[in-house]
Amino acid sequence: MEKRAFIKSIALGALAIPVLGAGRSTAIAGELAELASLLAKKLQLGDTIGLITPAGVLDDEESIIIAREIFETLGFKVKEGKHIRSRYGNLAGTDQERIADIHDMFADKAVKAIVCVRGGSGTSRLLDRLDYKLIAQNPKILLGYSDITALILALYAKTGLVTFHGAVGISTWTKKLADAFNAQFVTNKPAVFENPKSKGDNIVQTKDRIATISPGTVDGVLLGGNLTVLTGLCGSPYLPDFREKILFIEEVDEDMERVDRMFCQLKNAGILAVIKGFIFGKCTNCKPSGGYGSVTLDQLFNDYIKPLKVPAYSGAVIGHIAEQFILPVGAQVRMDASQGTIILLEAALKD
Repeated sequence: MEKRAFIKSIALGALAIPVLGAGRSTAIAGELAELASLLAKKLQLGDTIGLITPAGVLDDEESIIIAREIFETLGFKVKEGKHIRSRYGNLAGTDQERIADIHDMFADKAVKAIVCVRGGSGTSRLLDRLDYKLIAQNPKILLGYSDITALILALYAKTGLVTFHGAVGISTWTKKLADAFNAQFVTNKPAVFENPKSKGDNIVQTKDRIATISPGTVDGVLLGGNLTVLTGLCGSPYLPDFREKILFIEEVDEDMERVDRMFCQLKNAGILAVIKGFIFGKCTNCKPSGGYGSVTLDQLFNDYIKPLKVPAYSGAVIGHIAEQFILPVGAQVRMDASQGTIILLEAALKD
């Protein structure tokens, strides 16, 4: 048996073995970490897209109707998870119901991609009961962001599956976003992610500017997501190994005091010390803390990121915004911190 095929067969049988978020330390773990990324197949028009709600509850039927219409308009069939209308407190159903929808979509041979209708909270509650062997044997496109970060990172940590951080079903689906969806999932060509260059009526660009924290270019695997959710996985087997990875993060509706605390957690957990590049997206509606106020983002970058001496920039259109990148998490990219670009070095899906 070919060596890589043999190692992959071992990997599928060992998916339930916990690994440290700070890194896989055994010889076998080292070999597993070197496996080629697990890729889903690209989409063809007419394929079926599954809609699930692994996190927060949907508060109206219209959200589901609009999500269905979006993907039907793009030329796909749509299958709804059995429990997307369920409710358990603030969650979209019990843990068992939300897990069942995830498993059903991965097991259904007709479903070629899975889109989360919204984020919210509660995805982390599911991670210890997911069937990672089932998922690894049925790799599919998974798209979401915010609280879906927990699922994205856990699937990469446990299976190596490349998933996608980007718009959910209830996002604002502009023509530009629809074009990005088709380019990523149907055309499947390596892409360049860079902020819009629109100046509007201004003589210089004032919106969606990038700021270089430390200049330079670096190649590596792209990992990241929402800062709160990512730091919440620290110390668990569902946080991937960040050694030699390029970390991207974004945040929303947080006091800067809490953002500072989460940066400190990344440092104390040893994550910042081992990354080879850093990208900060948007901190939407982040605000100063009460009382004496708080440090600014720029001060946090000076305190936590500049000392790393790795290429780093901020301002990428990643996060809780209308039009954000659809980033392949777990894919090989080249990041240029001076230009503010992320270049996909190879296709993120199989043809």
